[in-house]
Amino acid sequence: MNKNFTLLVSLLSTFLISVAAHSQSWEVYNTNIQLQSRLIYDEIELLSETVKIGKKGNELSLLSNDLRPAVSLIGTEIYQYLEPWILVKGPKGIGAFHEYGQLVLPLEYDKIHTYFTMLLASKGNEYWLFERGKNKTTYLGELDEAKITNTGLVIIRKGNEYSMPLSKNPNKTYELLADNEGEFVLAKDSGSYGLINREGDYVLDPIIQTLEHTHGNFFYGFNQDQYLLIEGNDIKSNIRYNSFHKITFENDILLEYIHGKLRRVMEDDGILLDDVGITSVDKIGKDLYNVHFRDEKLGLLGKKGWLVKPMLDVEEIHFGTEGLFPAKSKGAYGFVNSTGTWVIKPQYAETTLFSENIAAYKTSLNWGLINSSGELIADPTWEEIKPFQKGFAIAKANSQYYLLNTFGSPLNTVGFDDVSRTTDGYFLVEKSGKTGLLDANGEEIIPTEFDGLRRERKNFIIVQKDGLTGVINDVGEVIIPVAYEKIKVDWTNNQIFTKDRYVPTVIQVLEDPIKRNKKGA
Repeated sequence: MNKNFTLLVSLLSTFLISVAAHSQSWEVYNTNIQLQSRLIYDEIELLSETVKIGKKGNELSLLSNDLRPAVSLIGTEIYQYLEPWILVKGPKGIGAFHEYGQLVLPLEYDKIHTYFTMLLASKGNEYWLFERGKNKTTYLGELDEAKITNTGLVIIRKGNEYSMPLSKNPNKTYELLADNEGEFVLAKDSGSYGLINREGDYVLDPIIQTLEHTHGNFFYGFNQDQYLLIEGNDIKSNIRYNSFHKITFENDILLEYIHGKLRRVMEDDGILLDDVGITSVDKIGKDLYNVHFRDEKLGLLGKKGWLVKPMLDVEEIHFGTEGLFPAKSKGAYGFVNSTGTWVIKPQYAETTLFSENIAAYKTSLNWGLINSSGELIADPTWEEIKPFQKGFAIAKANSQYYLLNTFGSPLNTVGFDDVSRTTDGYFLVEKSGKTGLLDANGEEIIPTEFDGLRRERKNFIIVQKDGLTGVINDVGEVIIPVAYEKIKVDWTNNQIFTKDRYVPTVIQVLEDPIKRNKKGA
């Protein structure tokens, strides 16, 4: 045999064995577990219903509908996917592709901020802007700050000057341009404040002495001895409330004082409560206020008025459920109704909200259960009790977890290290590092013998055991053997991806000994 050919075969065999040690194969099934295709990738990432990425070695590819490489993404890893932009990381930095495959920013930037129709990229203090509609990248220069607002307005700052490079007047400078959660930018120009819409046009001319954002599209300001509540509008902003009396905005609460006395609780565009004798207001949640009065009454105020009418002998009233509100008096908690009457006298160190007519209460140490009439359901023997859902609560004792029924009795005599609900009412349980599954009635359907378990949907549970992954149904029957490195599911396209080691067939060519002997004769 030719020595060069023998050497070539030897090198080829070594190469194939090396490939076998590193190559990965993926099998693609439909949801009826029928094999559709086999793919050779190290990794497959399912970014969305239509965007799938394949990785082989250091090569990333955007895959076509038939899962073949369609576009090389040049980089080595997916940095982030923010529809419709795929941010890719390479040796020199971050770049961006449109999900259709177009490279829009080379892989050389430190940061990229995304918006639906544009990208803002930076290297150090230099900034570039890509606009999809124009399909071009513009250099913005060396800046101290640049951002895209939540409405797509680009704001830049250099020193103490702000500007909007995409507006009708890109060279105009401002003393301040501040975005917020709403749709209008707060602008300061020539010492006064105004509001700018997403097109960069003033919808409130800069004539207000002071102006600040409160919530949504609402602003609080002061001008010419008047306090103003202003709502942004795409064409012309509206003054929804004005007053010569003092209005304050502190601790996220708008309050109006008349002749120096607190009189009104304000919402963003008007009066929420007008009452004599208010001494202070505490915000305890979104649109929830404890209002204190001079006669020592306290009420719980909501967006549409009193949730609990002002009452005596109470220090706090909290948000409630099922018509009962936790309230504190003389250091102890009970429950009041909307009329301000005690339904369950204050006697507990702490309480939860009512759920399915049951609440948990805490003594100095442990938790028990009561019903909505205050009758005892379970003694305080638990370290923790979570709210009831569909007839069961999760409770903890001696660092172990149990399921409680509505009588306060545990369903499982042996505790678990952890119990958590699935979105469809089943229970994942853990014991000694292993995971199992209980059904909606607390009955064991999969024993705690798996390293990991995820219930994707009815009769489809992805499990891990001894470093391998498979799929079983709700009664523990095997759908896909526990023999794969990874399993991923694309329910929209009815595809199941299973990852396994791929060992190619290596053909070893042996030299014929007879021919070798003849050659040497």
